[in-house]
Amino acid sequence: MQIKERFLRYIQVETTSDESSESCPSTPGQWNLARLLVQEMKDMGIADARVDENGYVYGTIPAKGKHPERTGLIAHMDTSDAVLGPTHPVVLPHFDGKPVTLANGLVIDDADILASHAGEDLIVTDGTSVLGADDKAGVSEIMELAALLTAPDAPEHATVCIGFTPDEEIGRGADRFNVEGFHADYAYTVDGGAVGEIEYENFNAASCHVTVHGLSFHPGSAKNRMVNAARIATEFVHMLPESETPERTEGYEGFYHLISLEGDCEKAELTFIIRDHDREKFESRKARMQAITDYLNTVYGAGTVECALRDSYYNMREKVEPRMEIVEAAREAFRACGVTPVSVPIRGGTDGARLSYMGLVCPNLSTGGYNFHSRKEFITVQSLEKMTEVLLTLVRR
Repeated sequence: MQIKERFLRYIQVETTSDESSESCPSTPGQWNLARLLVQEMKDMGIADARVDENGYVYGTIPAKGKHPERTGLIAHMDTSDAVLGPTHPVVLPHFDGKPVTLANGLVIDDADILASHAGEDLIVTDGTSVLGADDKAGVSEIMELAALLTAPDAPEHATVCIGFTPDEEIGRGADRFNVEGFHADYAYTVDGGAVGEIEYENFNAASCHVTVHGLSFHPGSAKNRMVNAARIATEFVHMLPESETPERTEGYEGFYHLISLEGDCEKAELTFIIRDHDREKFESRKARMQAITDYLNTVYGAGTVECALRDSYYNMREKVEPRMEIVEAAREAFRACGVTPVSVPIRGGTDGARLSYMGLVCPNLSTGGYNFHSRKEFITVQSLEKMTEVLLTLVRR
């Protein structure tokens, strides 16, 4: 099986995760992909390939030759719920590098990026769903590497510990990962974007749920009596800086992101996520949410506004910096494959951020995909092949 067929096979297994589910994995489709991957690994001869009771897939390829290190490679099986529905991939061989009109009329117009991939074989959707390259591209590249390393003519290489996680898109991918049983000295998540990216900085992240309690009266007799929860909720939002939202920030700039706002006069609820690369600024952002809560309670009465903050993950840089030789090894692997490595801060998080704080240092590598969580998502076959080559070079170093 070539990596193109492997990728197309995986993306058509429906694995959207579901934040409202209490099970692990959160959706049954992830079990289907997990079992498929385990069977494929067993067919390759990976004796310990297995899926545990929580849907995590593990397998180990023993070293060939004198390679003492144990390198972990990790990707997640679930896909974003940004656009629901089955994936209908479309392959455009020898793509001309120009904007692409999908079957439903949606246009992929990332001109510079598309032009840089002219002549390659482009994989898109029909425009009705995400492609699922996040992160089935990473899954495919690791599985293709596994096929190469278990072939009779495999080159010498380090021990490779493989892990595929469920529910990364809903922030649970590392929750039940068996770090001790994984037996890797360090690892890489393969969950990034353009080929060449190496990421070891990510946001510090928290969620914030705000509840506003109101008191309804007939508007004709409401003076000094009504407490309008919906209006107070909008007041809360307007007390946050308008310039510090996702649509107005980039790079290392943090933000407050209003995910949802719903309610009426009696009760309103707001959900935010809070992000910042700098830990001190991150803590200040959380303190600001509490300060707004306290202020509104002085205006409208104690208990009117409740604020529940919960940390999600932290910047992995603190854990990776003492092991920068791992990052440099990845850079060397990219260079050896003719790719210029680029280190950029992740404006999000990966399983690797959590795993780094669980004792498994785990920077993030590219997959070759673009426009994740979008109907305009795309990747080329050649990017999948190049990343497989990079991973092979990395475990042979």
